[in-house]
Amino acid sequence: MIGHLTGILMEKQPPEILLDVQGVGYELLLPMTSFYHLPDVGKQTRLFTHLVVREDAHLLFGFAQKTDRTLFRELIKTNGVGPKLALAILSAMSVDEFAYAIEREELSKLVKIPGVGKKTAERLLVELKGKFNGVKNNDFFMQADHLPSLSIETVAAAEPSNEAVAALIALGYKPVDAEKMVKKVSKPELSSEQLIREALKAAL
Repeated sequence: MIGHLTGILMEKQPPEILLDVQGVGYELLLPMTSFYHLPDVGKQTRLFTHLVVREDAHLLFGFAQKTDRTLFRELIKTNGVGPKLALAILSAMSVDEFAYAIEREELSKLVKIPGVGKKTAERLLVELKGKFNGVKNNDFFMQADHLPSLSIETVAAAEPSNEAVAALIALGYKPVDAEKMVKKVSKPELSSEQLIREALKAAL
Protein backbone atom coordinates (compact mmCIF):
# COMPACT_ATOMS: atom_id res chain seq x y z
CA MET A 1 0.00 0.00 0.00
CA ILE A 2 2.78 2.45 0.95
CA GLY A 3 6.04 1.53 -0.80
CA HIS A 4 8.30 4.30 0.41
CA LEU A 5 8.21 7.71 2.07
CA THR A 6 10.42 10.75 1.58
CA GLY A 7 10.17 13.51 4.15
CA ILE A 8 11.72 15.52 6.95
CA LEU A 9 12.82 13.66 10.06
CA MET A 10 11.01 15.39 12.93
CA GLU A 11 11.69 13.10 15.89
CA LYS A 12 13.66 9.95 16.59
CA GLN A 13 13.42 7.82 19.69
CA PRO A 14 14.77 4.32 18.92
CA PRO A 15 13.16 2.30 17.50
CA GLU A 16 10.50 4.91 16.51
CA ILE A 17 10.65 8.00 14.33
CA LEU A 18 8.26 10.72 13.18
CA LEU A 19 8.56 11.62 9.49
CA ASP A 20 6.89 14.73 8.07
CA VAL A 21 5.78 14.10 4.49
CA GLN A 22 4.27 17.30 3.06
CA GLY A 23 2.59 18.20 6.34
CA VAL A 24 1.51 14.68 7.32
CA GLY A 25 3.40 13.08 10.21
CA TYR A 26 4.04 9.36 9.82
CA GLU A 27 5.09 7.31 12.84
CA LEU A 28 7.42 4.49 11.79
CA LEU A 29 9.18 1.65 13.58
CA LEU A 30 12.71 0.97 12.33
CA PRO A 31 15.16 -1.85 13.00
CA MET A 32 18.35 -0.46 14.50
CA THR A 33 20.36 -1.46 11.43
CA SER A 34 18.27 1.10 9.51
CA PHE A 35 18.18 3.59 12.40
CA TYR A 36 21.98 3.93 12.23
CA HIS A 37 21.68 5.40 8.72
CA LEU A 38 19.25 8.18 9.64
CA PRO A 39 20.35 11.80 9.21
CA ASP A 40 20.02 14.42 11.94
CA VAL A 41 16.57 15.66 12.97
CA GLY A 42 15.37 18.34 10.56
CA LYS A 43 16.94 16.74 7.51
CA GLN A 44 15.30 14.86 4.66
CA THR A 45 15.40 11.09 4.40
CA ARG A 46 13.83 8.35 2.28
CA LEU A 47 12.67 5.03 3.69
CA PHE A 48 11.18 1.89 2.19
CA THR A 49 8.07 0.89 4.11
CA HIS A 50 5.86 -2.05 5.04
CA LEU A 51 2.39 -1.63 6.54
CA VAL A 52 1.12 -4.19 9.05
CA VAL A 53 -2.65 -4.06 9.60
CA ARG A 54 -3.98 -5.47 12.87
CA GLU A 55 -7.40 -5.30 14.49
CA ASP A 56 -6.17 -2.82 17.07
CA ALA A 57 -3.57 -0.87 15.07
CA HIS A 58 -1.95 -0.06 11.74
CA LEU A 59 1.84 -0.26 12.15
CA LEU A 60 4.21 1.24 9.61
CA PHE A 61 7.74 -0.12 9.47
CA GLY A 62 10.61 1.71 7.77
CA PHE A 63 13.85 0.45 6.24
CA ALA A 64 16.98 2.18 4.93
CA GLN A 65 17.54 -0.46 2.24
CA LYS A 66 15.13 -2.47 0.11
CA THR A 67 16.92 -5.67 1.10
CA ASP A 68 16.12 -4.96 4.76
CA ARG A 69 12.43 -4.76 3.91
CA THR A 70 12.63 -7.93 1.82
CA LEU A 71 14.16 -9.85 4.72
CA PHE A 72 11.54 -8.41 7.09
CA ARG A 73 8.80 -9.69 4.77
CA GLU A 74 10.42 -13.12 4.57
CA LEU A 75 10.78 -13.27 8.35
CA ILE A 76 7.12 -12.50 9.07
CA LYS A 77 6.11 -15.31 6.67
CA THR A 78 7.91 -17.74 8.98
CA ASN A 79 5.66 -19.52 11.45
CA GLY A 80 6.08 -18.01 14.92
CA VAL A 81 7.74 -14.80 13.72
CA GLY A 82 5.67 -11.62 13.97
CA PRO A 83 6.60 -8.02 13.10
CA LYS A 84 8.02 -7.28 16.57
CA LEU A 85 10.32 -10.29 16.50
CA ALA A 86 11.35 -9.54 12.90
CA LEU A 87 12.25 -6.03 14.06
CA ALA A 88 14.38 -7.47 16.88
CA ILE A 89 16.17 -9.82 14.47
CA LEU A 90 16.93 -7.01 12.00
CA SER A 91 18.10 -4.83 14.87
CA ALA A 92 20.54 -7.46 16.10
CA MET A 93 21.90 -8.34 12.65
CA SER A 94 22.28 -6.76 9.23
CA VAL A 95 20.93 -8.69 6.21
CA ASP A 96 24.43 -9.98 5.47
CA GLU A 97 25.08 -11.00 9.07
CA PHE A 98 21.75 -12.84 9.22
CA ALA A 99 22.49 -14.56 5.91
CA TYR A 100 25.89 -15.57 7.26
CA ALA A 101 24.29 -17.11 10.35
CA ILE A 102 21.61 -18.93 8.33
CA GLU A 103 23.91 -20.34 5.65
CA ARG A 104 26.37 -21.56 8.29
CA GLU A 105 23.55 -22.82 10.55
CA GLU A 106 24.73 -20.78 13.54
CA LEU A 107 21.82 -21.64 15.80
CA SER A 108 23.63 -20.35 18.90
CA LYS A 109 23.80 -16.84 17.46
CA LEU A 110 20.11 -16.74 16.54
CA VAL A 111 18.85 -17.86 19.96
CA LYS A 112 20.64 -14.92 21.63
CA ILE A 113 18.08 -12.58 20.04
CA PRO A 114 15.16 -11.94 22.45
CA GLY A 115 12.10 -13.95 21.45
CA VAL A 116 14.04 -16.41 19.27
CA GLY A 117 13.93 -19.81 20.92
CA LYS A 118 15.51 -22.98 19.60
CA LYS A 119 12.38 -24.03 17.67
CA THR A 120 12.01 -20.62 16.02
CA ALA A 121 15.72 -20.59 15.11
CA GLU A 122 15.40 -24.05 13.58
CA ARG A 123 12.36 -22.94 11.54
CA LEU A 124 14.32 -19.94 10.26
CA LEU A 125 17.16 -22.22 9.18
CA VAL A 126 14.81 -24.61 7.37
CA GLU A 127 12.73 -21.93 5.63
CA LEU A 128 15.43 -19.40 4.73
CA LYS A 129 18.54 -21.48 4.07
CA GLY A 130 19.61 -21.18 0.44
CA LYS A 131 17.66 -17.98 -0.23
CA PHE A 132 20.69 -15.70 0.04
CA ASN A 133 22.80 -17.12 -2.77
CA GLY A 134 22.47 -15.18 -6.01
CA VAL A 135 19.40 -13.29 -7.16
CA LYS A 136 16.47 -14.95 -5.45
CA ASN A 137 13.27 -13.82 -3.79
CA ASN A 138 12.96 -10.39 -5.38
CA ASP A 139 15.99 -8.38 -4.26
CA PHE A 140 17.83 -10.88 -2.06
CA PHE A 141 21.22 -10.51 -3.64
CA MET A 142 23.52 -10.18 -0.66
CA GLN A 143 26.24 -12.80 -0.42
CA ALA A 144 26.45 -14.56 2.93
CA ASP A 145 30.21 -14.19 3.31
CA HIS A 146 30.24 -10.41 2.76
CA LEU A 147 29.87 -8.48 5.98
CA PRO A 148 29.79 -4.69 5.45
CA SER A 149 30.54 -2.13 8.11
CA LEU A 150 27.74 0.30 8.90
CA SER A 151 28.30 4.01 9.22
CA ILE A 152 26.79 5.66 12.30
CA GLU A 153 25.39 9.17 12.43
CA THR A 154 26.33 10.69 15.78
CA VAL A 155 23.30 12.27 17.38
CA ALA A 156 23.39 14.52 20.41
CA ALA A 157 20.80 13.29 22.88
CA ALA A 158 19.95 13.79 26.53
CA GLU A 159 20.82 10.78 28.68
CA PRO A 160 21.91 8.49 25.80
CA SER A 161 22.25 5.51 28.14
CA ASN A 162 18.60 5.83 29.22
CA GLU A 163 17.48 6.09 25.60
CA ALA A 164 19.56 3.05 24.71
CA VAL A 165 18.02 1.01 27.55
CA ALA A 166 14.50 2.07 26.52
CA ALA A 167 15.20 1.07 22.91
CA LEU A 168 16.48 -2.37 23.88
CA ILE A 169 13.40 -2.94 26.05
CA ALA A 170 11.20 -1.96 23.09
CA LEU A 171 13.07 -4.54 21.01
CA GLY A 172 12.17 -7.29 23.48
CA TYR A 173 15.02 -7.37 25.99
CA LYS A 174 14.15 -7.58 29.69
CA PRO A 175 14.77 -4.27 31.58
CA VAL A 176 17.46 -5.81 33.79
CA ASP A 177 19.24 -7.34 30.78
CA ALA A 178 18.95 -4.09 28.80
CA GLU A 179 20.56 -2.12 31.62
CA LYS A 180 23.40 -4.64 31.92
CA MET A 181 23.98 -4.60 28.15
CA VAL A 182 24.23 -0.80 28.02
CA LYS A 183 26.35 -0.56 31.17
CA LYS A 184 28.82 -3.05 29.70
CA VAL A 185 29.57 -0.86 26.65
CA SER A 186 28.84 2.58 28.12
CA LYS A 187 31.26 5.41 27.33
CA PRO A 188 30.63 9.16 27.84
CA GLU A 189 31.31 10.05 24.21
CA LEU A 190 28.85 7.53 22.71
CA SER A 191 25.40 8.56 21.47
CA SER A 192 22.32 6.47 22.24
CA GLU A 193 22.43 4.89 18.78
CA GLN A 194 26.10 3.99 19.17
CA LEU A 195 25.39 2.49 22.60
CA ILE A 196 22.55 0.40 21.15
CA ARG A 197 24.72 -0.84 18.32
CA GLU A 198 27.60 -1.76 20.62
CA ALA A 199 25.25 -3.43 23.12
CA LEU A 200 23.58 -5.52 20.40
CA LYS A 201 26.96 -6.41 18.92
CA ALA A 202 28.30 -7.53 22.31
CA ALA A 203 25.16 -9.59 22.97
CA LEU A 204 25.87 -11.80 19.98
